[in-house]
Amino acid sequence: MLGRVISSRRRFLALPLLTMLFAAVSCSSGEVAVPSPKGEAVRQCRALHKELPRTVDGLERGTAEPVSDFTAIWGDPAVQLRCGVPKPDVLTAGSEHYNPNAEGAEVNGVRWLFEKQDDGYRFTVVLRKVYVEVTVPGEYAPEVNALTDLADAVKKTIPAGV
Repeated sequence: MLGRVISSRRRFLALPLLTMLFAAVSCSSGEVAVPSPKGEAVRQCRALHKELPRTVDGLERGTAEPVSDFTAIWGDPAVQLRCGVPKPDVLTAGSEHYNPNAEGAEVNGVRWLFEKQDDGYRFTVVLRKVYVEVTVPGEYAPEVNALTDLADAVKKTIPAGV
């Protein structure tokens, strides 16, 4: 009888532990620096957050830490989105990294600045009222593929303009 009690206790404890393990694996989380948008950008970033897709380049959405309406992540390692970031240095005249010929392209109706990083790319929405930054790890090359899934949400919520 004692053997049956121990065996059933092990099964009873194993199920919640397995459930927690699968939840942790399927809902990856990551630390993302939260931007501090001001004024109308706050409303637009919150609207973008509501429109973001469940998947980006086949990667499931996770939970960014800390939780914020200005950030989102997909996959592990995470594709990270931050809304309401400052104007990139590469576009700011007088900054150390200013480059009036910075690389960029339009993807599904949204213009993006491309910045190569040590492991992947940082893409920033330009020619819109709010800067939105997406960092894609090199593991997901070609990194630009992630932008196709984000363009509709950006077009719907972040108005064109500078």
